[in-house]
Amino acid sequence: MRSLRGKVVLVTGAGGFIGSHLTEALIQHGARVRAFLRYNSRNERGLLEQLPQESLAELDIIFGDLKDPGAVNRAVKGSEIVFHLGALIAIPYSYLNPTDFVQTNVLGTLNVLNACLEYGVSRLIGTSTSEVYGTVKYVPMDEDHPLEARSPYAASKIGADQLSLSYHRAFGLPLVIVRPFNTYGPRQSLRAVIPTILLQALQAEVVRLGALHPSRDFNYVGDIVEGFLRAAITPGIEGEVINLGTGRETTIAQLCELVQQVLGVELRVDQDPQRMRPAESEVQRLVCDASKAHRLLGWKPKVPLEEGLARTAEWIEGHVAVENPSLYYV
Repeated sequence: MRSLRGKVVLVTGAGGFIGSHLTEALIQHGARVRAFLRYNSRNERGLLEQLPQESLAELDIIFGDLKDPGAVNRAVKGSEIVFHLGALIAIPYSYLNPTDFVQTNVLGTLNVLNACLEYGVSRLIGTSTSEVYGTVKYVPMDEDHPLEARSPYAASKIGADQLSLSYHRAFGLPLVIVRPFNTYGPRQSLRAVIPTILLQALQAEVVRLGALHPSRDFNYVGDIVEGFLRAAITPGIEGEVINLGTGRETTIAQLCELVQQVLGVELRVDQDPQRMRPAESEVQRLVCDASKAHRLLGWKPKVPLEEGLARTAEWIEGHVAVENPSLYYV
């Protein structure tokens, strides 16, 4: 994407799963990338540590906290394009500490919005989530589907989305919101459902999971990153919310069957009540209508689920201590 070459691009949450893949792609496209990371005393750079050394050498690492307006201002100043992926995302943790989610996801987004407005960025790409839709009212789910928070995490993302859109409408902030459905692939936390199933399948013949009937629309991370990049460079789409998804619905039970086929193993699935969401919090179905992404961005997913599962399993085998997975955490 030639239009990204030489651009000063900021990625908040660059050390996370999608953020690290996006950062790597931006470097490959010739952008001058700033990576905004939450400070830690160990000077760890999250999943950016897994990038090739030549890519890391190209990065401008900025440590700070989204809740600190001064830190966010320093990161945004001089940036032409901002990808805002920084957020707390673990749904189970949101039940325990909802205040932390509001402070990081809503107030942190407010700081990013104010800084982007102050320093006149040419495009801000905000990151939403399919969790904002709650359980399905109709399928496939387009951008007009009702919003229904079923967890404090989802509520904080709805708040961040609506606050961002208000800045576009009220102040003319050049904003696009990308709303990925369930993303998976190499580097994802082992707490996520696909790495959880794959790791257990590589370890033993028993997979312990929560509810098996909910369905999701699973998307390979490389496809999602392509959607983010297109959202940054496509003209005339300011103020739009754009779903990214395959339109393919897969239940957790069906996912286990696919893993068996991909790995060539036989598994027994045991349900663990401790892995289940509270009853009224469970999102039963998520199925994407990505026709808007096709129309506006020319985006379509390329990696079939079976191929993505194989790639992810290969990565887990090569990067995770399968016999002692507690050695790996994000």
